[in-house]
Amino acid sequence: MFDIPVLLALIVLVALVFDFTNGAHDCANAIATVVSTKVVTPRFAVGAAALLNLGGALLGTEVAKTLGSGIVLPQVVEGSHVLVLAALVGAIAWNCITWYFGIPSSSSHALIGGLIGAAVADAGFSALNVKGIWDKVLVPLVASPLAGYVMGFGCMWLIFWICGRIHRRTVNASFRRLQLVSAAFMATSHGLNDAQKTMGIVTLALLIFGKIDTVEVPMWVKLSCAGAMALGTAVGGWKIVKTMGHRIFKLEPVHGFAAESAAAMVITGASLMGAPVSTTHTISACIFGVGSTKRLSAVRWNVAASMMTAWVLTLPAAAGIGYISYFLLHFIWN
Repeated sequence: MFDIPVLLALIVLVALVFDFTNGAHDCANAIATVVSTKVVTPRFAVGAAALLNLGGALLGTEVAKTLGSGIVLPQVVEGSHVLVLAALVGAIAWNCITWYFGIPSSSSHALIGGLIGAAVADAGFSALNVKGIWDKVLVPLVASPLAGYVMGFGCMWLIFWICGRIHRRTVNASFRRLQLVSAAFMATSHGLNDAQKTMGIVTLALLIFGKIDTVEVPMWVKLSCAGAMALGTAVGGWKIVKTMGHRIFKLEPVHGFAAESAAAMVITGASLMGAPVSTTHTISACIFGVGSTKRLSAVRWNVAASMMTAWVLTLPAAAGIGYISYFLLHFIWN
């Protein structure tokens, strides 16, 4: 009844596994601060994040379209059935390495790196949409953390200016409630950006296999990807929560509110432009910005150094694994 190639079914399954690892790795960023400041319990945060990620995923498809046609040229890689699978293998491998060590690297750029490596292995550099990679990947890769740091710093100083004469305990009591709003905004913006990335890669696979004619995301793809991501958050996100919420800077509710609000604004803006930015990069930079308003020594910059190392390595490392995986899978499948 259903004419679905085995390889396509395998690609969709592996894509959902990637979304699961993305949930364990990146979705934790959306709830790390609100859990670490003890505003809500982990169980409540996970449930709320899952629902809000799902809602955010259904709000747009600009980022999915970027992943589907803005990184590689579909007409060049048409018929390359193992390409998407190789890209996913590269991304999942790098995600697992960084997750094991509790390093909040970028699942987004792991996926993009895997896709670039597999595409180059298939058709050379002519398969790449150079302008799309520059405009939608490389520029936001640098701009989003910088914007996050500035926004986090600015939000915290604005709060200081407004609440400077109010007792600290009163301020934190108020922001415990307000942080529920900022965490909800953060989780929704996360769904609007991160949940769309695997949707885009699955849509590219459907296009390559001739199951759809244009880069339009089917509803079943949206729902299945968002669901897999939510499950990943529930199962494996706590290592990253610990890093984000405790190792960078000792967070209080007012800091969590500033960091989440700043990150959500940056991520939402990027999503509207179709730029697949890293939630990890952005929220980390916002926390650094918020912490810097207290004093530079309040931030554990050695943690920043290890994060930056992972960020720099993510694209080439995932691309290298994707490149090798393409030839291995091409040999095995043929």
